Parts: sequence; structure tokens; C-alpha cells
Amino acid sequence: MAKPAAGRGGRRYALLLALWDSEYAKEVYGGYYNVFVAAFGDASGGTDERWDCFCVIAGEFPAPEELASYDGFVVSGSPRDAHGDEPWVRRLCALVQTVHAMRKRVLGICFGHQVLCRALGGRVGRARNGWDVGVRKVTFAPDLLEGRRLEFLGDLVEDDLPRSAALIEVHQDEVWEIPPTATVLAYSEKTRVEVFAVGEHALGIQGHPEYTVDILHNLIDRLTRQNDIRRSVGEEARRTVAETGGPDRAFWTALCKGFLGGGRGDRPQPAPPVRETAAPEVTSCAVAGCGFTSAAAMIQLARSN
Repeated sequence: MAKPAAGRGGRRYALLLALWDSEYAKEVYGGYYNVFVAAFGDASGGTDERWDCFCVIAGEFPAPEELASYDGFVVSGSPRDAHGDEPWVRRLCALVQTVHAMRKRVLGICFGHQVLCRALGGRVGRARNGWDVGVRKVTFAPDLLEGRRLEFLGDLVEDDLPRSAALIEVHQDEVWEIPPTATVLAYSEKTRVEVFAVGEHALGIQGHPEYTVDILHNLIDRLTRQNDIRRSVGEEARRTVAETGGPDRAFWTALCKGFLGGGRGDRPQPAPPVRETAAPEVTSCAVAGCGFTSAAAMIQLARSN
């Protein structure tokens, strides 16, 4: 069931939850909905921003006639495959195509990053280097570091874009090939496409800017108990928290808020053609987007009002 939350002035967002609440998330945070709104919503609560939640993994989607009323959509992570053929995954891809064509802002997180890629014509599949769990340094594209600046939302002041920023990662799938009109904005030693954008209205982030370190530790425990990851992988993941000093969460959440808020220079972009969203063959890994193009779109989408 959709549930609203108050926040930033008059804007309305749809959170498309592609996972079930864990017992830990429910007990500590009241569910992942609260985790996302706390990370990306207006913490002041002084305006009338609204967040509606749709549990897409359960087949709950916003009504077509409601789509125009939303300023942006956030697609969450999921334990399911973005390259799979489950009906709800295909329906989610179709929804992303629709709202992107409407010039709505779409932020994809982890699984959502991969769904965004697939829906807009890219390819996704199992990660070439296996599971990535822990806190990893994500490096920004060279042209993002050449004297350009980002202006964050709220009380945050304009600051130099860091060469890299630490981000929580929990994934075994990845983007193989970015959509035709996409730009790679960041990468890491393990994942070639950590962040990408399509125009000024679609932003995919492979990691989890919304997660806190305690959520990461709980996930490591669960994945280890379920034998999804080896114990050694879990131990290494815990070491990365200490080695990196933890995620640069304030930076990532500010970036996401700036994107969702519309930034400056919010001009329409041509919609890409609607492409077939059938699952790609996973027999080979065609990784594209290694050459970085202009970062102008990123600079604009990351700015505050």
C-alpha cells in the first residue's frame, strides 16, 4: 500500500520497493521505506513534499493516470535479478521506460540501477568479479575532476568534487553495457559502471547511498548465514568498513537529493526509443562506456534549486 510522508515543498515522489522488509529493517527503522525517506527526503519536515511507497515486488504499481503527478521515482535494491523474466520485473522496466519518456526523474539504486540500464537499452548480468560486499572507494570520471564544482542542497556549501567517495556495496549483478545515450560518471576497481546518467533525468548508482553501516553489518550476517557469500567474503567486507572509515554517506545522499530536486538547468531531453526488455543472454560480458564523455549533465543534475 502506498503511504505518504511530508517533506520538500510541494514535490511528490514514488518509491518503488523491489524487496521485502528484513526483520532488522522493521525492528530498527520501521522498514526500508523509512530508510529511503530519511536518506533522500527533506529532514526538516517543514514543507509538503510527499513520498508514496509501492511494493513492486508484490505487484503493486502506481496507476497510469497518477504518473504525471510525480516529480520523480526511486527504484530500490532487490535480491532478485534485474536481468530476469519475472512478470513484475518486466512490468517495472516498462514503467521506467514510460516515466523516462515523460521526462520524470528516475533514480535507480543497485537493482534499480540495473533495471534503469536494462529499460533504457543497456545490458546487465552477473558480475564478472563475483559478489561485491562492503565499503568501496568509487572514483569519478576524469572530466568531473577538471575544475568543475557541485552545489549541494540545503545548508551544504559548494565544495570540490572529491576524486573518489566511499560507498556501501551489496551486489552480485552489474551493468555490462550502458544505454546508448548514457554517460559513465564513476567506476571502481571491481565494477566498471558504478554510476551512470542518461540526460538529466535518469541516474543509476550501483551502491547503496541510503544504507547505514549497521544495515550493512546485518546484511553481511544474513548473507553469510544463508550461504549466499563465503565467510571469508563477509570478513573482508567488514574489514573494508574500517579501512575506508565508512561510507561518505552525506556526500551521496546530497547528490541524490540534488538530482531528485531538479537542480538547475532542468531542461527536457529527447526520450530514447522504447526497447525490448527481454532478458539478455548471459553467455558473454560486453562492457561498454569505458571512455568518459562530457560531465555537463551530471553537474547540472546534481545541483540544488
